Amino acid sequence: MTYGCAIVPSLHALANPQRFLKIARPLTPGLFWLGAALVLVGCWAGLTRTPPDYLQGETVRILYIHVPAAWLAMGGWSGIAIASIALLVWRHPLAAIAARAIALPGATFAALCLVTGSIWGRPTWGTWWQWDGRLTSMLLLFFVYCAFIALARADAERGGDGRIPAVFGIAGTVLLPIIRYSVVWWNTLHQGPSIGLTRSTIDPAILWPLPIMLAGFSLLFAAIVLMRMRAMLALAKAEARMRRMARA
Repeated sequence: MTYGCAIVPSLHALANPQRFLKIARPLTPGLFWLGAALVLVGCWAGLTRTPPDYLQGETVRILYIHVPAAWLAMGGWSGIAIASIALLVWRHPLAAIAARAIALPGATFAALCLVTGSIWGRPTWGTWWQWDGRLTSMLLLFFVYCAFIALARADAERGGDGRIPAVFGIAGTVLLPIIRYSVVWWNTLHQGPSIGLTRSTIDPAILWPLPIMLAGFSLLFAAIVLMRMRAMLALAKAEARMRRMARA
């Protein structure tokens, strides 16, 4: 219990905007350029160093974009949920800003997942779209992202404390297990789980660039979130300065 109680003050100390910025400023370009380099290496490897699939042919290469996009769409909402819990439970000073910073890139990757899945589905299923369990639940996640962005913006404009978006951020996590297990719970067009913790049904000759792409896109995602948080803090500081000047 003592250890757990000691964590909370430490989190608040690290959440000090000046301390956060001191860490985020040098970290952002490092994450961005390392992520960009890994994505370029992964694209090169996926396009030139892997064989076509014996059934899907060259279209299998879409997985190097589609899988990381799906991973980060779900991971982004997990980040929003964690930030929302931190806001509601510990009143974390930067939690609301972190959640808002994650929302837009998370929605972008959800949209990218839907677009690449549709492109992949056309030659594989013979249709651009199917009201399949996995596709429909991912589409719902995209809409939930859009709703969170609108709700967080409205809450900020009216001077709210972020609690309403935080509750919404936690409630939205109900979609994550539905997306994850939709191919198990329902008989759908989407293929079943291909990658697990201990095994994969994908040929290693095709699979090996995927971890590189996952790492690269994850680092880019983190860099974008840090950029957005820094921009939001700078805007809040500028607005506070303008209010002080107006009162003077």
